Amino acid sequence: MSSLIRLRFQFQHHFQFNPRNYSNSANYNLIVDNDSREFIQFVRKQCKLGFLNLQIPLNLFHQMMSLPRRPSIFDFTRLFAAMLKLKRLQPHFAVISLSGQLELSGTRPDLYSIGILANCYCHLGRVDFGFSLLGKSLKLGYPFEYSLVLFTTLLNGLIQNGQLREAVKLLDVAVVKLGIRPDIVTYGTMVKCLCRAGDNASALHLLRQMNSHPSGCKPDVFMYSTLIDSLCKVRLLSEALNLFSVMKNEGIKPGVVTYTSLIRGMFSLGRKGEVKEMLVEMMESNVALDVTAYSMLVDMYCKDGMMDEAQAIIRRMNEQGVSPDVLTYTALLDGYCLSGQMDKAREVFDLMVENVQRPDVVTYNTLINGYVKVKNIDKALEILEKMFEQGISPNVVVYTTLIDGLCKAGKIPMARQLFNDMQSNGIKPDVCTYGALLDGLCKNAQLDDAVALLTEMESYGVAPDVVIYKILIPSLREGGQVNDAENFVAELLSKGFVPDHKMYTTMIKGYCKEGLMSTAVDLVDKMKQNGCSPDDVTYNTIIRGFIINNDMPNAIRYRDTMVSMGFEVDVSTMSLLVGHLSLDNHESVQKVVS
Repeated sequence: MSSLIRLRFQFQHHFQFNPRNYSNSANYNLIVDNDSREFIQFVRKQCKLGFLNLQIPLNLFHQMMSLPRRPSIFDFTRLFAAMLKLKRLQPHFAVISLSGQLELSGTRPDLYSIGILANCYCHLGRVDFGFSLLGKSLKLGYPFEYSLVLFTTLLNGLIQNGQLREAVKLLDVAVVKLGIRPDIVTYGTMVKCLCRAGDNASALHLLRQMNSHPSGCKPDVFMYSTLIDSLCKVRLLSEALNLFSVMKNEGIKPGVVTYTSLIRGMFSLGRKGEVKEMLVEMMESNVALDVTAYSMLVDMYCKDGMMDEAQAIIRRMNEQGVSPDVLTYTALLDGYCLSGQMDKAREVFDLMVENVQRPDVVTYNTLINGYVKVKNIDKALEILEKMFEQGISPNVVVYTTLIDGLCKAGKIPMARQLFNDMQSNGIKPDVCTYGALLDGLCKNAQLDDAVALLTEMESYGVAPDVVIYKILIPSLREGGQVNDAENFVAELLSKGFVPDHKMYTTMIKGYCKEGLMSTAVDLVDKMKQNGCSPDDVTYNTIIRGFIINNDMPNAIRYRDTMVSMGFEVDVSTMSLLVGHLSLDNHESVQKVVS
């Protein structure tokens, strides 16, 4: 028994139909007489209206099978198609089973019913069984050129199951060897998926393949724009501009999406002069910018600190009759916040409200973040109150921004209260929220509370990342809680995280301060073993440790090692070194200085 037949048998066994299970259905157990036309009309109507569960179409199928004059394959296929709309109930097994029963009863499948069956196999991850249906359609005498829908279904099945490479190969075989000409939808899907996967080269190959066949379909503006946008996102602007030229040479008129992708790419590479040229070309080509494109331009200018240019874009929007939306105002507000111009940011916020643009949670967070950055935490809290008044619930980002601001302002009790409030309001703190509060506790010497917060964090299922450990471990070391710090280092390493230079150096500094120079040296060696080579700060730290602990030979040895590595002794270390040597030996001082 072949694997395909075996699988079909399993499906049929899973969905065996027992007429007794459905005979009591009040609404659908119809009494069918010799004239079945009325019943078939009823089935067609139900298929058009749709079903709420699988029981009803299963009942209808078996009543259709029992009619004196069996309906055509068309009506059965219509029933299967209606069943497939019940995606949440995963109807694919049932459709495969019913298709098998129908075929065994002698009803010849058509291309549409074969396509539905292939679609079911693809949804179940068995594209290989779907391909067997392609061969079956040929055996049934259906011309290969009529199998385009089936071919497209299988192609999409490969894509949906993550077999993008196989899909590309299939398309090549179909076009080059079999002479199939996929439609624009199939090519468009392929290009979109390849770009999402970062395979721009294969997407470009498809476009060239389309252009090389005069009788086939040609790339449209959507396909060109998709690939141009993908190239711009990976900073391949020259390649994007070349494709842009090809597009225009082929007579494809670029749209607003094409232009905005190129403008974004130029901005990201600092080629602002070309941005103006592209804008001029857009205007000359009568390509009208929509609110999304205008908002993108405003956002780019604001992030670059070019507020006058951003305001000019807003004026042009108004001149063109395009009203700024929430995204536009938020981008402008963010620009003023980034430059610390909170008065102007608030003016934009008020203007936004006047123009009946209801601020969203992103807008409010932008304004709150701006006030936090200029250390005006009271204003930030006022905005939070305004959010509640407007019926907008703060999200985790808003709460984290405020908690971080309160901690930096030294208002730990208020930060903890807000931390509790967010949980009371159903907002679960994330690792950034915990990190902000943990940093505040550590900087305010509340180390026991910080350790307790870490325990609480893990108990709530929020896994600490390396940033959490980088906050906690140095603080514990500097606070004299050496054992706790070392335990957390061991935990950090056991989770696969590797401390960075700053963390290692802070720990080395702590050991030097306590006179544990051998432990400090061991940590330097461990640092090297973990692939984190000591830098100039690390060497200066351990040299000062040896000096303070009156071990001048090792201080000089590490000084020599440091210099041989291409690092320089800093002023503080040199001053300390010369000061100690001058007490004993003037010649040693001269040697060190030289």
